Amino acid sequence: MSLSFLTEVVVISASGALAPGPLTAVAATVGAKRGWKSGFLIALGHMIVELPLVMLIGIGVLTALKSALASSLLALAGGLFLLFFGSLTLKDALKFRWSIETNKMRFYENPILVGILLSILNPFFIVWWLGIGSPLIYKAIGLWGLQGIMIMYASHVWLDFAWLPLITYSASLGRFNVKILRILLFALALAVLYFGISFIMNGLSTLLR
Repeated sequence: MSLSFLTEVVVISASGALAPGPLTAVAATVGAKRGWKSGFLIALGHMIVELPLVMLIGIGVLTALKSALASSLLALAGGLFLLFFGSLTLKDALKFRWSIETNKMRFYENPILVGILLSILNPFFIVWWLGIGSPLIYKAIGLWGLQGIMIMYASHVWLDFAWLPLITYSASLGRFNVKILRILLFALALAVLYFGISFIMNGLSTLLR
């Protein structure tokens, strides 16, 4: 159960990390100018915003654990959001295009600030954690108690520290294989859709008991 859950966290997190979005696009731009280390700093800035958000959501989830109805609704909401997110990921995989803008922008001179601002100012990032992250945190607490929050988050955040430096390194060399990324996104989209259905089935089974 624990291993399967951690696999679930990694797959769902990867679908979010690898999807073309503002953080990935800007990381490529920064990497073309500043090298691979900027990706690590962008991931650090992202984590500065993300970790407190996860802890706050975890506090709310602890309250939800006291109510079977709340936990069922949480699973249903997470499942529906996963289906929506999976469909978007599938669309991205089919229509993905990659371009790197190399215009000079002083904003990019501080990669940590890039990570912070692009996280705070991205409403989809907040919605992702509320819609998908909450059920994952719920499962983690059910398995390991309070420390489950950190176990789940560690299983999630390492992808940012692997992916963003890879993007910046590839951009600094002028090489990026779009075809491989499209195939990977397609596979992740199917996995996310599967987990979405699983979330909904578990939520309904608990609700109908």
